[in-house]
Formats: sequence, structure tokens, C-alpha cells
Amino acid sequence: MVPRYARPAMTAIWEPEARYRIWFEIEAHATQKLADLGVVPDSAAKALWDWWATDPVIDVPAIDAKEAVLKHDVIAFLDWVAEQVGPEARFMHQGMTSSDVLDTTLAVQLARASDILLADLDDLLAAIRRRAEEHKYTPTIGRSHGIHAEPVTFGLKLAQAYAEFDRCKARLAAARAEIATCAISGAVGTFANIDPAVEEYVAEQLGLSVEPVSTQVIPRDRHAMFFATLAVIAGSIERLAVEIRHLQRTEVLEAEEYFSPGQKGSSAMPHKRNPILTENLTGQARMIRAYALPALENVALWHERDISHSSVERFIGPDATITLDFALARLTGVVDKLLVYPERMAKNLDRMGGLVHSQRVLLALTQAGITRDNAYRLVQRNAMKVWESDGALSLLELLKADEEVAATLSPEELEEKFNLDYHFKHVDTIFARVFG
Repeated sequence: MVPRYARPAMTAIWEPEARYRIWFEIEAHATQKLADLGVVPDSAAKALWDWWATDPVIDVPAIDAKEAVLKHDVIAFLDWVAEQVGPEARFMHQGMTSSDVLDTTLAVQLARASDILLADLDDLLAAIRRRAEEHKYTPTIGRSHGIHAEPVTFGLKLAQAYAEFDRCKARLAAARAEIATCAISGAVGTFANIDPAVEEYVAEQLGLSVEPVSTQVIPRDRHAMFFATLAVIAGSIERLAVEIRHLQRTEVLEAEEYFSPGQKGSSAMPHKRNPILTENLTGQARMIRAYALPALENVALWHERDISHSSVERFIGPDATITLDFALARLTGVVDKLLVYPERMAKNLDRMGGLVHSQRVLLALTQAGITRDNAYRLVQRNAMKVWESDGALSLLELLKADEEVAATLSPEELEEKFNLDYHFKHVDTIFARVFG
């Protein structure tokens, strides 16, 4: 985790003290249920909860010192708690294995991280929707292969982003439900030394579901799906970021990141206004996607469990969620303050002498009885003249002067095919589909 790209609420989930607090809650809830079942004395659970009610400080350095000797983090924690609670602490961890604590804790952390990310997505969706409504009918050029294609509106571009991030939110909600899973099933998942009722109780107390069948660990396909979902969200972030970067290029300049008073773009060139935020988001997206691969490789553990997944998850759990949280917040700010230039959009739209209307003429010729191949030939030969003139010539005027075209379509009919508003007649329908 790089502090530069971290926000406090998400970072707090992954702090050692926060992790140890979840560990204690799991152990205490399990002991409570064991007491209810008569397996351990009621005094054991009471001693744990009485100590917890004092809001104790978790002495992370002391636990770390024990781990340095014991070479086992959970045992180090249990020993430290026993020193604080007293003899009744010996009833903690009855019939449990370390992974019961570790895996259930990771589930809690990822679920809590998901809640922050879902809120981030809500903020982003609200910003995108506001700007989409603002530019619902702002004409701009649609591009395919980076080349002028046909007119769209800037609002439609943003509506596409909204729909994509709305899908991201649905995927993340599903991934949260899948990862929020508790396993308190013992050494190899058979419940040999602990009642399944304990697992059910702990899961209920922590807002988790029970893992239907575990080994020593919760199966890692769940985690693979979770981190893959984060990677998809990162891809969507990058898609919008790259679009903004392209629109800010000097030759295009249809939109650009907000440039604050006093901001400087280059140490060498005072004139520069660079898309640094969206470039940064592109880089962050690469990192988040990279975390998905080791999560996928964690699925194939040996037999009932090996520890090869553990070090991976200590990296990717915090790093992926913290980075994505930062990226979503940054993108929200970019969208919210994005500078949009309708006049430049209109200028670029007219840049190539009306070529963007070529399909309408093609269709009109075919509907008038000319074969599609011949109609294509007629339009293309005039369009290429405009292309080669770098937009200096007018496609409309060339078509009017083309005898073969003029024999089929009147000047008035041709002019109607160059009506910009024609392309936007279904914008309301699309917006209704996206925003309801």
C-alpha cells in the first residue's frame, strides 16, 4: 500500500489493530456459543466479554514480539489475550484451527471494504449522471478506430459510462455476498471437535453466511471472483480515464481535467496542462488488474490446504481495495469538475466537410432503387475527395454536383440527409433505458 494513494477509512480496515479486534470477536463469539452449548463454562465467555467491555488497547508490538519467537501469528495473539484475561482464556479456540480465524477475518475485511467501494460507486454514478444530464443534447463526434464516424452527444458518452459502472456495482454486490463467508469447522473442515452451530452463530454475529463445505480453509474460488470483480471495475475506470485523456489532446480538446489556480503542468514548459489525474488512474487500473492473477492462482491449493495463498492475500487484500477506493474517488472528482467545450466539439464535428453524414446518403440512394454496391461507390468517390482535401471541400456540395447522385436525389433531399438533429432523435429513449 502506497500512502499517496490511500484514504483513511479503507486503510483503517487493514490496520493490525483492526485485524486483531476481529480475531477477538470471532474467538469470543465462538466461546459464547460453546458456553451456550455447555462445552465450556459460562465464566469463560463472560471473562472475555468483560475484558472487551473495558475497550482495551491492542498492544500490537507485544503481539508481534511473541510472534517473532513463536513463528505463529494466531498463537501469539491467543497468548497475549490470555495474559490480559486470565485463566478463563484457556477455553478460547476450542476445536478451532487458525484458518477459522484468519479466513473469517478476511471475509469480514473484504465485506467491509466492499461497503466502502459500493458507496464510492454511488458517488461516481451520481457525478456521471449529473454531467450526462447537463450534456444530454451536446453534439459531438463519435469515433471508431480513432476516426470520425457519426454524431453522438457528450451526454450519451457519459450515459455509456453510467451504465457500465452500474453493472460494476451489481457485480461488486454479488462478489460481496460471495466473499462474506464464515468457516469455523476445525482442522480439515469436518467439525470433528466443534459443533456446526458455533459456525452458524459466529456467522450471524458478524453478518456473514456459513461456508457450506470447507476444508481447512474457505475455498479460494470465492476470493478469485472477488478480486476479478475489482479488476473489471478497474478496467471500467481506465476506459473512462482514457476517453478523457484522448479528449484533452491538443488536436481534439473537447474536454479536459480541471486545472486549479496555481497549478503547474511542466517543470520545463510553462504552457502545459496535462491530463495527470486520468493518466494516474490508468496506472492504478493496471495495478488493480494485476492483483487478480495471483488470486486466481490461489484457487489450486494442496489437498485440504497449504499456506501458499497466505502471503499473496496479505498483499492483495489491502492493496487492491485501498487502490480501488482511491481510484474511484479520484475519478469522481475528475468527472465532477471536468471542463467541457461544446464549441470545440461543434468545430471538430464540422472538421471533415460533412463526411459524418455519408451513411444517410448511402441509405437514401439504396432506398431510391440503386444497388447498395453502386450507392456505396457513388458516396465514397465524393467522400474521398473531401478526405483528401482535409475537409476543405463539402461532401454535400460534391454530391449535388455529381450527376449520378443528382439523378436520384434532389438538392433538398440531400440537404435533409445532412440534418444533425436526425442523429439524436432517440437520445431520450436511451436515457430512459439507462436512468429510468
